[in-house]
Formats: sequence, C-alpha cells, structure tokens
Amino acid sequence: MKILIVEDESRIAKRIERMTRAFFGDSLRVINHTNTLHEAMKFIGNNELDLVLLDLNLNGENGFDLLTAAVSESFHTIIISAYKEQAITAFEYGVLDFVPKPFNSTRLDQALMRAGSKEKTGPNIVKFLAVKKRHKVQLIAIEEVTYIKGAGAYTELFMTNKRKELHDKSLEKLEQLLSPSFERIHKSYLVKMSEIKEIIVESGSKYIAELKNGQLIPIGRTKYKDLKSKWL
Repeated sequence: MKILIVEDESRIAKRIERMTRAFFGDSLRVINHTNTLHEAMKFIGNNELDLVLLDLNLNGENGFDLLTAAVSESFHTIIISAYKEQAITAFEYGVLDFVPKPFNSTRLDQALMRAGSKEKTGPNIVKFLAVKKRHKVQLIAIEEVTYIKGAGAYTELFMTNKRKELHDKSLEKLEQLLSPSFERIHKSYLVKMSEIKEIIVESGSKYIAELKNGQLIPIGRTKYKDLKSKWL
C-alpha cells in the first residue's frame, strides 16, 4: 500500500499514521503526509497511490476542492473529518468511507479494511463519477451511465446519450462504490440492472444481456443464475 495523509493538524496526522502503520504492517510500502491542498494536489499528480486519507478543513481551505479531483483518480479516498454533515455529500462524490472525528483505532481500522477489500462497502449512494477532462474534472451523473467496461487498469463509462468516458479507477474499485443497481455480470462488465431488456440464452451455454439501447453484453457462465434471479 502507498498512502497519503492530508491533514493540517500535526498531532492528528501522526496519530493517523501510527494507526495506519499498525493496521497494514509489512504490506505498507510508503506513507506520506501533506498539510495543504496545494501540496496534496502536487503530490497526487507526481506519485502513484493506493489510498488517500483526507481531512475536509485544511487551514480554512475546503477539502472538497481536492476531493473532486481525488475521486477521479485510480486510488480510493477515505475522509477523516469533524464535519459529519458533509458525509452524505462525500459518499455521493464517491469516497470509500467517512470517518468522523474524534475517532478511535477500531473505526479507522474498519475504514482501512474496506480499502483492502474487493467487496461492496459503505452506503453505496454514489451520485457522480468524476472523470479527468483536459486538466479539469467533470462530474458524470450516475443516472446517465448505462454500463461500465473494464479496460485494463482503467474503465470505460458508456452513457445513455451514447457518449463514452474513460475513468482511472479499475472495475473492481468502481464495483465497491456503486449501488446494487449495478451488477457485475461478467469479469469485464458492470451493467445497470434497469437497462437490461432481455437475457438471451444461446447454444453452448452462451448468455447475453440485451440492453434497452440494443447493446449486447456477454454474461459470465457463473453469473447467469444469480443475474436471472435478480433481474426477474
């Protein structure tokens, strides 16, 4: 794990680092700390990361300015903040967890465990997927996304208006964040269940999901029975 802590209070940053080191042990490769938005943005732009632990108030600066950019990256983001009223908005933007201050090691461990898991976690109320567009970040409403295709370390978002956008997060990471309205029907596809028009069974145990827009998406053999029961 390569982790960045973004926290303006040195005492709290050291406490987070101590707890994080204790949790990950030998699997923690690098952990760094910055205390301003500018430093954090610069560090994120120049380094590969697995996880960012972000405070929302940094010497009066709004952490959401960084959050909007951070959620467009390949890593997961966990908020550690006293601003509990911002939790729902943070989840809607696509954070993995929101740890309210004051916190203990048990609550932080719970959040860190989610970062190391591939299972769906948290309230799954993502409303936007942030994508990078020519040195700026654009928020894509989740309601506009029909299906998502894995493209190596990246994903391709396919929209209702037939537009396609590239996202830096892997299919596995997006699967963790998205609500059950999106189903992993194949190793390379996440599909919005409401967009499935028909499930087609072909010879040779070949299964296909026909979407309302006419798109045909393969269904993994091990996924067919579960998908059919949920679709019906």
